[in-house]
Amino acid sequence: MQTSSFESLGLMPACLEALRYEGYDHPTPIQVESIPSLIAGRDLLGCAQTGTGKTAAFALPTIQRLTLTPVKRQPHKARALVVAPTRELAIQIDVSFGAYGRKTEIKRACVYGGVGKVPQVRAMERGVDVLVATPGRLLDLIGEGAIDLSAVEIVVFDEADRMLDMGFIHDVRRIIALLPPKRQTLLFSATMPAEIDSLARSLLDNPV
Repeated sequence: MQTSSFESLGLMPACLEALRYEGYDHPTPIQVESIPSLIAGRDLLGCAQTGTGKTAAFALPTIQRLTLTPVKRQPHKARALVVAPTRELAIQIDVSFGAYGRKTEIKRACVYGGVGKVPQVRAMERGVDVLVATPGRLLDLIGEGAIDLSAVEIVVFDEADRMLDMGFIHDVRRIIALLPPKRQTLLFSATMPAEIDSLARSLLDNPV
């Protein structure tokens, strides 16, 4: 039976208020399945198409966890990392975090290729709560010392099958190697080709 309200999923008042502001009345199936497990700290493997509400499914629990367990921001570091295959998707996810976190103190940065690095480097100087990034630019800025992944508590790989199609899978594996072993990991993919299935098995710890 589908849960009919966001309240019943365990979201904090600030998130519920943001959802009301955005005009969302009822959670989608992936939100119903994901949000309580993510609030509980579980790893997650989600098979979801674009347009099913998956960004909210991972953004809301992430915002809630970061808000309820505040930590002083550290230069060049982020507590949550979302890796997306394209600039357009990265920007869209960043905007969603802004909308869902409007009633919180969450600080964000979004880094992607095709534009100058300087504003992105500046955005990371004092550290952020949430960093949304495309794989290539993320690795560039890590190589230049502008980003450090050692404080990441939550990592989301979104549209993993598209990353595979676009040739980013080796970059993704390099990013994974730089993350702390103790973390919450989420992987979303519209399809589950063998290489993504294998990546998920190596990456996730007893996922929902």
